[in-house]
Amino acid sequence: MHRIRRSGNVRLREELRVGCLERGDLRTRQNALPTAAMPDLLLELFSEEIPARMQARAAADLKRLVTDALVERGLVYDGAAAFATPRRLSLHVAGIPVRQPDTREEKKGPRVGAPDAAVQGFLKSAGLSSIGEATIVKDAKKGEFYTAVIERPGRATLELLADILPPIIRAFPWPKSMRWGAPSARADSLRWVRPLHSIIATFGPETEEPDIVAFAIDGVAAGNITRGHRFLAPAAFKVRRFNDYVPALEKAKVVLDTERRKNIILHDARDLAFAQGLELIEDEALIDEVAGLVEWPVVLIGEFDAAFLDIPQHEALLVGADRGADHFRRNFQKRRVEFADQHDRPFDEAGHLIEQRL
Repeated sequence: MHRIRRSGNVRLREELRVGCLERGDLRTRQNALPTAAMPDLLLELFSEEIPARMQARAAADLKRLVTDALVERGLVYDGAAAFATPRRLSLHVAGIPVRQPDTREEKKGPRVGAPDAAVQGFLKSAGLSSIGEATIVKDAKKGEFYTAVIERPGRATLELLADILPPIIRAFPWPKSMRWGAPSARADSLRWVRPLHSIIATFGPETEEPDIVAFAIDGVAAGNITRGHRFLAPAAFKVRRFNDYVPALEKAKVVLDTERRKNIILHDARDLAFAQGLELIEDEALIDEVAGLVEWPVVLIGEFDAAFLDIPQHEALLVGADRGADHFRRNFQKRRVEFADQHDRPFDEAGHLIEQRL
């Protein structure tokens, strides 16, 4: 039986660094350094289960909010990609400069001899302590006026990220959110779609050990530790950057990319149907939903006893079963209804459920 391979992250890297250009997500620099020499950001927000219907929008919002904040501060990156599973939102931003560029701005002030209030306002806005620090410029039409050159050294990107990320997380635009635990007694406590357990935030080039972006939200400090599948690989493990994050998750029974989870479910369901001489009734909306319910999809096939089929077949019953039990229908003969279900839970070799998920 053909099964989709779960190993490797070559496609994800290629989409991030090359394919984003076709979608307009790649913002390039003139005379840019090679991507390998530029630091990358890895961000993961690990929580209780995120409703499937919210995942795609949340991933897009995370990418937009972080990359827009970087560009506003003069940090133009090479590419970005966001991902969602039932328990995590992840973001990889590649090719970020180590620090902001220095800026030089020439600020025009009032005319020479202008009222003192105008002069004082100019000094305050330009950061000057006295008018003697300003330069007088002569203009044939406008006469003499003050100018000031304001030079601002760029800040280290690691410091900027510590300023950028907390307000984005605190104000994240979830359609529905909640507070929990002791901090929930405060009006300003974090609101998240479900309780937030951990944060990964690392920044650094591929050739060096990355730094942890230093910040904390309601007692959850950013670090480099995550967890795998809730049942199959629940132990915590350390990650450094995106290139080892994806294979580490795969080893811990988590398929990060939603499209890959959808492909696994669809192709395995087709294979099971074909092996039984049946035809899968495909439902794109249902596949989207199911891919948002599992991190390590496993497709199963089962059947109802014929005694339960002595009722008129009604589409309302079938649609209700699809949405309520998250399974796919198959065309059948001899009044035998077979179905393919998907699970994110462990089964033994005989197909028995090892542990019920609560």
